[in-house]
Amino acid sequence: MNTSSDRIERKVLIKATRTRVWRAVSDAAEFGSWFGVDFKGKSFVAGKHVQGKITYPGYEHLTMDVLIERVVPERLLSWRWHPAAIDPAVDYSKEPTTLVVFELEEVEGGVTLSVVESGLDEIPLDRRASVFRLNSSGWDQQMENVKKHVAKA
Repeated sequence: MNTSSDRIERKVLIKATRTRVWRAVSDAAEFGSWFGVDFKGKSFVAGKHVQGKITYPGYEHLTMDVLIERVVPERLLSWRWHPAAIDPAVDYSKEPTTLVVFELEEVEGGVTLSVVESGLDEIPLDRRASVFRLNSSGWDQQMENVKKHVAKA
């Protein structure tokens, strides 16, 4: 785990093929099933926004909106979003977005999946510490979620 105030980095070893891990990350519906968002019928396409209702208990009233930045098959998926945009009374659209990058690397025993969220230093100061804390623990949980999802599939 490597962090600074501007970025959160996490890695997990998944005992599966690159193709299987890539599908878990790049297929929008499958991604949503472990991430906690209803992306059924959606696709991750570079340059396009993807929205879905959050399915995580207590957050079902929220919609996740990401702008897919890059898709490099079986290697990289990146998006921009407004992190920790969880208060429905707040308009986050004027805030800068952070960049989330998923990368896959084949290693002995499987695939290392890494996620890096950067640009946190651009988040308004009054929200920055909270966003960092929420997303740090959130990425810990999501990396476990994807690992368990791939293992049971």
